[in-house]
Amino acid sequence: MSQPAAEIINFVGAAAAEQRVSGPAIDRSETWPPTDTAFATSGKRAFDVIGTCALLILGAPVIAAVALAVLVTSGRPVFFAQERIGRGGKRFRCWKFRTMRRDAEKILTEVLARDPVARAEWNKHQKLRDDPRCTPIGRFLRRWSLDELPQLFNVLRGEMSLVGPRPAMPEQLPLHGRATHWYLAVRPGITGLWQISGRNGTSYRRRVALDGYYARNQTLRLDLIILLKTVGVVLSGRGAY
Repeated sequence: MSQPAAEIINFVGAAAAEQRVSGPAIDRSETWPPTDTAFATSGKRAFDVIGTCALLILGAPVIAAVALAVLVTSGRPVFFAQERIGRGGKRFRCWKFRTMRRDAEKILTEVLARDPVARAEWNKHQKLRDDPRCTPIGRFLRRWSLDELPQLFNVLRGEMSLVGPRPAMPEQLPLHGRATHWYLAVRPGITGLWQISGRNGTSYRRRVALDGYYARNQTLRLDLIILLKTVGVVLSGRGAY
């Protein structure tokens, strides 16, 4: 486990948490600390709306600059929307700044068909480190996680949360196995335990395990810790590609 995740688990005092996030097949009911029911049911949504409004006001110049940079260097469309699975299995369009070529799906299909190494990497991580689909500006945006800024609007719409599991594509949901019900129990987040635990440097199995742990242990304190650590991870560019 990477240092950020270990620090969080130590901070909240979950002595046995590392065992609980060792794989995606997690269906134990005992957790520590228990989910803060009041926070999970109402406080979290209020926290999301207030926090997102503040971030949109402060980040408006950055959002405008990124949109202009994508338009000038890559043309239209500036934004890219992809179907993801939300709380309760509801599907929604997850927004990002476009970082890939317009024929990205065709390129991915061709690469996976002819390159067994790339296919193995995709099967393990659902990502490619040297992704041929990315545009030059797209690589920069991904390096600093700027491509995900439009997801703040998904949060305002109630489709996502500031902190939660990584939003899964429909074809990825079966990979969650017996932990699927934990993923579907909460809103997916812009950031979460996976993002501060190595991101693309970790396996999809580890991502599922961390998401399951978060879903069972939602508290305001944990959300604040994750958000604070996200700042450091983004500034370091660790695990981003």
